[in-house]
Amino acid sequence: MARTAFTAELTKAPEQQAIKTHNRWHPDIPMVEWFKPGDEFRVECYDWTGGQISNDDSANDVRDVDLTKVHYLSGPFAVEGAEPGDLLVVDLNDVGALPDSPWGFTGIFARDNGGGFLTEHFPDARKACWDFHGIYTTSRHVPGVRWPGIIHPGLIGCLPDRALLDRANQREAELLATDPNRVPPLLAPPHADTALMGQMDGAAAQAAAQEAWRTVPPREHGGNCDIKNLSRGSRVYFPVYVPGGGLSMGDIHWSQGDGEITFCGAIEMAGFLDIGVDVIKDGINKYGVTNPIFRPSPIEPHYSEYIVFEGISVDEHTGEQYYLDAHVAYRRACLNAVEYLKKFGYTGEQAYVILGTAPVEGRVSGIVDIPNACCTVAIPTGIFDFDIKPTAAGPSRQVPSSSVAVTS
Repeated sequence: MARTAFTAELTKAPEQQAIKTHNRWHPDIPMVEWFKPGDEFRVECYDWTGGQISNDDSANDVRDVDLTKVHYLSGPFAVEGAEPGDLLVVDLNDVGALPDSPWGFTGIFARDNGGGFLTEHFPDARKACWDFHGIYTTSRHVPGVRWPGIIHPGLIGCLPDRALLDRANQREAELLATDPNRVPPLLAPPHADTALMGQMDGAAAQAAAQEAWRTVPPREHGGNCDIKNLSRGSRVYFPVYVPGGGLSMGDIHWSQGDGEITFCGAIEMAGFLDIGVDVIKDGINKYGVTNPIFRPSPIEPHYSEYIVFEGISVDEHTGEQYYLDAHVAYRRACLNAVEYLKKFGYTGEQAYVILGTAPVEGRVSGIVDIPNACCTVAIPTGIFDFDIKPTAAGPSRQVPSSSVAVTS
């Protein structure tokens, strides 16, 4: 087993660890450790909230979670010889749950605290907890489903340099200025009060926190991409911006559907990654890389049968026609799937959770047939313990009465 280079002390808050995590991106965050090309090591990670969510039947913690603190990342780690312009090669040799934390959670975030893809339809905080049984997961809050995990880091990337930091801050500030009071907000701007800057402290940490990126979106360096196929056996090629690369990771998911549509839509958990590293010199120029590229995992759940829901770029409320709008089309596909699953006894919130957590395949199926983009959501039929295919007789059964956790 690879040597553990970073430990997540789950009995402590991330801020209380001896070797601290970081919840911002900044080029001056110190490296935790340097490795040589070809080295392998293990990294333990908190769940993305740093332990703010409990394994219980109340969604109060989802309602009240402090999103200015997330995500808690382990690292950064440096690789000898990696210089700006290179590609850092990262092999995900293994990924899994920590032995002392064999469970995960999914949250529907309240519209005024994060929201989600369908927040206008599901504006209130809800939660589902999941138990792990070997490679499978089930939930007391979502009956009738069971599937194997495709465990992956939702967030992994390298430190930005000063030029990229400033460029992204400028473009995001310009976007935010177009509607600064929007709910949910357009983006998460720098917020120094809850910034955790790894091993940086004192005045330097306070100054850096004023401009450090929040970890919410993906950017050119990688970050919060939430790609479910980035699992065991994947290889990722990250652009290097600072000497050593500065690789960090976290936000481990047991499983996720394409899009992670509830925002906290995966099965979130504390976990570990076994990492191998290497360097391709001048790789950015050699391969024309702007954003990371990756080879998907050869290990994933295999289903031979899906039921696929289409959506087009027509607003569900007003009937307004949009021009090749994949966002609207994907929303409509998801809503069509939700309405279908409700016919089998699921609540809308349970159906929403299934789409966010199960190994659902999302596609932009057509983006040229004016005026309608066509997006699809494919749900594997094998995750259910009953037949969900349409028949002349109608839905074959109703799931047992249950619900996701609600707020009090």
